[in-house]
Amino acid sequence: MKEVEEKSQKPLKDRLVVFQTLATFYIKYVQIFRNLEDAYDQIVHPQKRLIIRQVLDGVMGRILELKNEMVELEYSEYHYFDDILQDLKLLPESIEIPIPRYFIKEKLKVLKERERILAQIMFDAGILDEEPVSIFMLLEEAVRVIQISERARQGRLRATFMKQIYLEEKRERLARLQGIKGPDLQAAAIYIQRVWRGHAQWRKTVKVRDEEMVFLGMIPPPHFQRPSPSLIRAQKVDSLRCEIQEKHELDFQKALVSIKERVKEIEGPDIKESLQDQIRQWFIECRHITGRFPDYPDEEQGGSATLFSEKTPEEVAAELLAKEEEEQKKKKKKKGKKEKKKKEKKKGKDVEKKPKKKVEKRKISPILFFWKTDIWLNRDEGWNFSQEYDPELIKEEKRKEVEEEIRVQVDELMRQELKNLKLAVDRETEKKVKKGKKGKVSRSLLTIDSLYQELVEEGILIKAKKVKLSDYVGEYSYLGTTLRQVNIEPMPSLTDVRQLIALYGILPLGSQSVHEKAPLVKALLLAGPEGVGKKMLVHALCTETGANLFNLSAANIVGKYPGKAGLQLMLHMVLKVAKQLQPSVIWIGDTEKTFYKKVPKGEKELEPKRLKKQLSKLLKTLKTEDRILIVGTTKRPFDANLKPFCKVYKKIILVPRPDYASRFVLWKHIIQQNGGRISKQLNISCLAQVSDGYTQGHIIKAVQGVLTERRLMQLKRKPLTAAEFLTCLAKQDPVYKEEEETFKVKLAKKQSTKGKKGKKKK
Repeated sequence: MKEVEEKSQKPLKDRLVVFQTLATFYIKYVQIFRNLEDAYDQIVHPQKRLIIRQVLDGVMGRILELKNEMVELEYSEYHYFDDILQDLKLLPESIEIPIPRYFIKEKLKVLKERERILAQIMFDAGILDEEPVSIFMLLEEAVRVIQISERARQGRLRATFMKQIYLEEKRERLARLQGIKGPDLQAAAIYIQRVWRGHAQWRKTVKVRDEEMVFLGMIPPPHFQRPSPSLIRAQKVDSLRCEIQEKHELDFQKALVSIKERVKEIEGPDIKESLQDQIRQWFIECRHITGRFPDYPDEEQGGSATLFSEKTPEEVAAELLAKEEEEQKKKKKKKGKKEKKKKEKKKGKDVEKKPKKKVEKRKISPILFFWKTDIWLNRDEGWNFSQEYDPELIKEEKRKEVEEEIRVQVDELMRQELKNLKLAVDRETEKKVKKGKKGKVSRSLLTIDSLYQELVEEGILIKAKKVKLSDYVGEYSYLGTTLRQVNIEPMPSLTDVRQLIALYGILPLGSQSVHEKAPLVKALLLAGPEGVGKKMLVHALCTETGANLFNLSAANIVGKYPGKAGLQLMLHMVLKVAKQLQPSVIWIGDTEKTFYKKVPKGEKELEPKRLKKQLSKLLKTLKTEDRILIVGTTKRPFDANLKPFCKVYKKIILVPRPDYASRFVLWKHIIQQNGGRISKQLNISCLAQVSDGYTQGHIIKAVQGVLTERRLMQLKRKPLTAAEFLTCLAKQDPVYKEEEETFKVKLAKKQSTKGKKGKKKK
């Protein structure tokens, strides 16, 4: 692999060259990730899926490693690859991090059951609104309601008919009084022809113009607006493939049990006999060499498996080389110390040494994620057209498991046999080993179900809104690299924010192996002005990974579990449930209140600083195997005491207001999402330009304020215009540039100081 070859080279001095290398690897790994994710979703062979899953997790972990190296190199969470994408002839969409579909698909039944239990607990506790009660109506009452509505309809029709008769009579009466003759038939016909021909010509002109716009690529062709037959066929194939995957997986799980039992029945006696012969031979050889029988290894040491673990010649040679290198290093160190002492004595203490300028050299860190895919190399699968499981591979795996199980039984028998041999031959008495008293296992009186129910009833464990990360709409920043070359730090785009949430939150929470090996992120802070979608991103995190959502915001825990003991109990319960039902997200809204420099008078009763001391302790208890992420959201990070604040939240993501490109996409998306239609009369570009300074929340409020039920019914005859939305938008206060700049400056200072500290440590 090219990456491994480049790692073996000498360390690089130029930071730009290092970043270019890392970024190129990152982009290529993302492309591999996208292809592997598609392959894993489409392959139906259960054993191949397992291997692809290992490779997929390895690629995800490698992407996170490269991202961590780029952050350490640039001291920034945001990177721009415009020039590299141009060289590789790729689009910005090609580096979008996909969310693996197996995160949700493989535990869909568990998630649905958990949702049902959560909804039931919330309904019983009165947290949810009342369930819609179906209204039962008697037959007589139903007939009476229908009669009333029908009579009203007939009354309205008769009223309109009578109105038309009245107007006709009035028109005739007026004509008779004024002596006006009826209309000329020829003039009326000419007038109708003129109107109709004008309308027909207008329709032709519109059609020609639309065809020209389609030809120029300015608007999509008409068939794009209706569902494509090929797309419908692909959806059917996808659903059929999911059914086949489930069936093959079920057959594979059953085969794992049945084949293991068959191997145990057929090959078990032979394995047991060969192991016993092997161990007896070891008894005899040790007796012949040492003159006495050996001591049998304990179960903790691995039993007889440690005696017969064979090493390959390569492993033995590697061990010998490692020992020789260690000895040589020790000798060099001793010689070096002696030479230094001699030089110091010669030069004297008064001689000053000139400091040498150190050139920072950087080498790409070693890869922790490895995978092997040589199992299916040159394997004949001509017999397996339907792609079901391969029984021979299962036999190879289960044979090892059966051998381990039988080895444990054989060890017990051979220990007893060795004891009898010692008594009979060597006349040795059994040495009694005093075993320490086992401590009593503390049993928790409360089960996970009861703790789960209590946290739901207290409003600490809440239901996450079903929001996907793709719903956080935004556009890529195309001038990032250009601005950095002119020493201007660009404001991150919404696409960059979405990428970071996927990298630091969704991928580690979704995969256990990635979470254990990749650079660990325990706490994440989303900072930005009000209305930019921080809460939406938290809910998207939970939706994409199927995580539980715990709300430990200062406003939510007021009056709950009072006192120090109560707070410790609450955190203990949250941690226990979060670890048991992984993955989990602990959300702390308005987290700057927890780290107030000085608590305002109006908030002293709320005790906002309750969690300040406990948060750092909570982070220490989280281990690599715990898929738990603490997410804080803040709109005023400058109100907090920065030292403890930054100790807890080491990863800070700035969520800015949308730029022009993102606003253009947002207006279209939100209008269509709320039932509106994009027509020629609606100037989206004008809306995007005028709404500079407004956030996603402002745009959503403006759209919802305009698109009422009555307005949606009028869309066919009265299309939407930009002026309608501007009235609702003007009623709201925008986010000014100065406020956004304060976020940028404060967070940039924090990251730069953090980078300098890391540099000093190195």
